[in-house]
Amino acid sequence: MHMRKCELLCAVLTAALVGLSVRPAGAQTFESIGVRAQGMAGAFVAVANDATASWWNPAGLATGPYVSAVFEHGQITEPKSPPLEGPSSRTTSNEFAASFPSLGLSYYRLRVSEVAGPASTGETPDNRQDPATGGSRVRSIAISQFASTVGQSLGQHFVLGTTGKLMHAGLASGVATGSDRLDEADDLDVDRDIHGDIDVGAMASFGHVRLGLTVRNLFEPDFGDEGSVNRFQLKRQARAGFAWLSVPHVPLQGFTIAADADLTTTTTVMGDVRHVAAGAEWWFANGRLGLRAGGSANTIGEARESGSVGASAALTKAFHINVSATAGRDETVKGWSTGVSLVF
Repeated sequence: MHMRKCELLCAVLTAALVGLSVRPAGAQTFESIGVRAQGMAGAFVAVANDATASWWNPAGLATGPYVSAVFEHGQITEPKSPPLEGPSSRTTSNEFAASFPSLGLSYYRLRVSEVAGPASTGETPDNRQDPATGGSRVRSIAISQFASTVGQSLGQHFVLGTTGKLMHAGLASGVATGSDRLDEADDLDVDRDIHGDIDVGAMASFGHVRLGLTVRNLFEPDFGDEGSVNRFQLKRQARAGFAWLSVPHVPLQGFTIAADADLTTTTTVMGDVRHVAAGAEWWFANGRLGLRAGGSANTIGEARESGSVGASAALTKAFHINVSATAGRDETVKGWSTGVSLVF
């Protein structure tokens, strides 16, 4: 059994090291999912202890409550008032995730629509038709992800986790000419393929301190026909985190401070981003009220700082309503999310 655990640890660490040397990531960012995570500005890799650990860090599943479930909806619009001809983007997310001891089940649905800029009106080859005499180039990526997450403790301090996922995804592109071109991108008809992939994560705990590492899209799946303009790839993404968790003290029932750093680059229509983030979470009133705040910045080019706030209110001891909002100069994370959660 000890040898088997060692082999598993070596496999995850090897995958993590691979994740640090790959090409820039693309499409969705880590911050696309998770109301709690967004309220802490994305400083969540070493904190993830609810059902959204299936997205943020599979190893966190083994550190959370006995049963957790979340249903969430969110939207990130970049910028808040999109210009007619772009660049602009809208990410809409819906997710349901549930976790049990060492097992998680989740469904995430993402729609990433982009306005890239004015459509070409220049000369085209004789065998091709000019796509438009005006308007903007738009595209939309649709992703539905079904996943199962498992975690494994290695002694008292280390946890490893994996999320096996089946993705139904595709991309559609075209030209929009109306007054709301992001809406036109959302309405594009997307042909989808089905591919599988794996996310891996590790978490180490030493007293009040936690260290986390997660790698998403380990095998970088491709979607769309070979050579098609609608072909795209989900790039590998890696992120590391640190967290300090307090013991309960009246009036606080919990206090967490955390920091995260992207180890890979994400390409967006607004430019390349590689985020660093810091955040905090407080729980009051016997665990019935939670408050969050944080800030993040882009480490590529202009810093583009942003700030986040969030809150949770317990209608019963187990049922929570959660909200978050992000604003600032970083247009890749500005938006809002809301959801409900059950914790036992």
